[in-house]
Amino acid sequence: MNSFSQISRQIMPERIGAAFQLAVAEAWSFVGRTAPNPPVGCVLLDAQGEVLVVAAHHQAGTAHAERRAVEQARALGVVERIDTAVVTLEPCNHTGRTPPCTEALLSTPVKTVWIGCADPNPHVQGGGAARLEQEGLTVNRLWQCMNATTTYAHCRALLAPFAWRMTHGRPWITVKQALDGKGSMVPPKGQKTFTTPASLRLAHALRRVTDGIVTATGTVLADRPTLTVRHVEDHPHRQRLLVVCGQKNHAPAEWLADVSAAFDVHFCPDIAQLPDILAQSDALWVLVEAGPTLLEALKTHNLWDDWLTIRQDASGQDHLAVSTQHDVTPLSLFPEWVRCTQEQVCFPVS
Repeated sequence: MNSFSQISRQIMPERIGAAFQLAVAEAWSFVGRTAPNPPVGCVLLDAQGEVLVVAAHHQAGTAHAERRAVEQARALGVVERIDTAVVTLEPCNHTGRTPPCTEALLSTPVKTVWIGCADPNPHVQGGGAARLEQEGLTVNRLWQCMNATTTYAHCRALLAPFAWRMTHGRPWITVKQALDGKGSMVPPKGQKTFTTPASLRLAHALRRVTDGIVTATGTVLADRPTLTVRHVEDHPHRQRLLVVCGQKNHAPAEWLADVSAAFDVHFCPDIAQLPDILAQSDALWVLVEAGPTLLEALKTHNLWDDWLTIRQDASGQDHLAVSTQHDVTPLSLFPEWVRCTQEQVCFPVS
């Protein structure tokens, strides 16, 4: 019987597609923790396509997804059964804080490697795939498969903030804007929000997957926000970037002392300085939570990548829509994602 991996390069087998789904889902659970490294998932299969291991990169300085998967396979005693590796990102072929992932794979009997996305780092493009092919492995690439459009899009969505950082020098910027039925962003007196509990959970899930928050002194003075993750479980011991647009002397000292325990706080007196401030951090993806003045400035300077709008109707139901400046968005990996039109996507919220 032929090995499961001996398949035409032009067609992605169903079990490979299922393995990519597992890899993306596992990597997604660590998004918001891996910066400055990308989130990556890896699944190891035997010759019949049975899943042996599902692994992901957890945090910078720890094992990458491929090495973690191989280590888990060794611990389970199944390493000799490894035939195919499915990886959301091209394996690295250089030594950084950890050894090359190519060498981890080559230490096993793996014959075929499926790659979701090419490495976007301009200094190492193609190195991992070339190394594996030089050693006689078959390397299949999703973007060369006629039936892998959706799977490829999921891998690209997972990688999008890292890829943007590598090619443009700043983190991916997601803006979150909540509007009531009259188009106002101002909550009723005595309240900090008017959105539904489901929308609130989504907002905190966004905080969890991002590496930092951008706000403004007007929001700070109006709400004294903690900006922490509370309505969903956060990554343990996570300290994020917080950029406050405005003058430091406008921020209440007590509030600043409180948020400094959870955030690396920077002030941005001029919106034109925001890209440089973000570029100096390790953040891959930041979330904007602020009022109309800052949002309008971000539009004027074109400093956003996708824009989540939460609009509440007269009955109190939230309608969520996303505009994006790209052909892919990491927001598409949220379970609520439903594509509405080519230009816009919606999250139905009950």
